[in-house]
Amino acid sequence: MSKNILVTDVFLRDGLQDEPVVVSIEDRIQIAYQLRDAGIQRMEVASFVNPKRVPQMAGADDIVAQLSQDPGFSPSITSLVLNGKGVERAIAAGDHSIQLVLSASEEHSKANSGQTVDEALQGLISAAQKYPQVEFFAGVSTAFRCPFEGYIPAERLVRIVEKLLQAGITTVGLADTLGTTEPEILAASLDTVLSEFPEATYSLHLHNAHGRALESVDLAIERGVIMFDAALGGFGGCPFAPGAAGNLSTTELVEHLHQQGFETGIDEVKLNAVTATAMQVVDAGEKITG
Repeated sequence: MSKNILVTDVFLRDGLQDEPVVVSIEDRIQIAYQLRDAGIQRMEVASFVNPKRVPQMAGADDIVAQLSQDPGFSPSITSLVLNGKGVERAIAAGDHSIQLVLSASEEHSKANSGQTVDEALQGLISAAQKYPQVEFFAGVSTAFRCPFEGYIPAERLVRIVEKLLQAGITTVGLADTLGTTEPEILAASLDTVLSEFPEATYSLHLHNAHGRALESVDLAIERGVIMFDAALGGFGGCPFAPGAAGNLSTTELVEHLHQQGFETGIDEVKLNAVTATAMQVVDAGEKITG
């Protein structure tokens, strides 16, 4: 088993999207550079969604453009899109990896993207296939449990992963959007998907309502998963998933991994410092009204 674990910090997207403030572009860029200096090798910096629905993500184009055009910025950056329009915006902003996000839950899909699961999946695949030179990967929200439908059958994940692989998308993130899925249930779903499609690369995006996300990390590592999302300070949530808790804290995840002898390339002292900065910029953010 690999001793290297890739931690993607998602504070700049998922961490901010549920906060009642808009953090300035300058402050978000500052966080990105501090994450780089702390040793974060991959970060999610924006989502290309309607700023009227998610005002916290206004300025996504500027952030991706600035970071992608800086030859001295070494970490890989990613963004999130929900539809073809988002794909077009993301590509126009600059060279980076783009996450195609859909829901495993029909009801959450309608709330989040205004489409059925199949509509969202087909629309995203069609948009991505126009750009074979771009690195796309997939993220499946409410992969295990949904605020509207309850537990999601693992067979539904199998169907989604199969269609993604057929479209040439080989890296798939599975998200516990509510953060309430019991680790053993999450692991059972993961086993089902892995048994069907062991050739795919999987990552986990864990929220932490029940305080058991690290148990899920351990079970996933036992199954060969070496990519995990986390957010500075445990910020985050989903505006369209009632009850969604904050993300697994990047600091907690990194400390946990280091204690078990895994390597992340991340400096814990510098990570603590950027976490403090993140809290400050959220406190100083412009309140969203209306």
